[in-house]
Amino acid sequence: MTQDLKPRLDRDARREAILDVARDVFLEEGYANASMSTIAARVGGSKGTLYNYFKSKEDLFAGYVVRHCAWQRDAMFGLQGEIDDIRDALVQVGRTYLSIVLSDFSLRNFRVIVAEAERNPQIGQAFYEAGPRSGAALLGAMLQRAADKGQLKLTDPIHAAHQFIALCQNRMMKARLCNAMDAPTPEAIDREVFAAVAVFLAAFGPDR
Repeated sequence: MTQDLKPRLDRDARREAILDVARDVFLEEGYANASMSTIAARVGGSKGTLYNYFKSKEDLFAGYVVRHCAWQRDAMFGLQGEIDDIRDALVQVGRTYLSIVLSDFSLRNFRVIVAEAERNPQIGQAFYEAGPRSGAALLGAMLQRAADKGQLKLTDPIHAAHQFIALCQNRMMKARLCNAMDAPTPEAIDREVFAAVAVFLAAFGPDR
């Protein structure tokens, strides 16, 4: 059935399947306890097959980290278009961001990645570059477009982006990481985001 597919597509699909399985194994067992043998068995191939795509377990983990960040980034910014109202745009970004990062799934991934980052700083750097730093750059570009239209007054859009993200996540993120609260309801997320947007616009709005 796959004979009609181009070899590149076959390879990409196989790589994605490996990453799907690797993600599940890393989440279940943690990086240290996960093995290439376990991942290969679940994929339905040999360790040699894995090594055709990833040169080591560390390389496989890095691929998983980068893909997870890309998924979050696309969910937040994949449909961004023209900004008619910066308040509405910030509410949408904040709402999507908190819904993703405060979910049980994202927190499990975050804990696994951060735990490995202490032993392997390169993993932490890869996560930061592909995740928080890349997301802030995209948000900063959105803020700059709004500033160009006179909707914001900015001197450093990237710094402003980091500040907005911090306003959105600070209180709930700490509580979630400490297992001090369940995943927030959409209503709770909206309250947090509306407050963050109000503070942000008080600092960066055109009439401040």
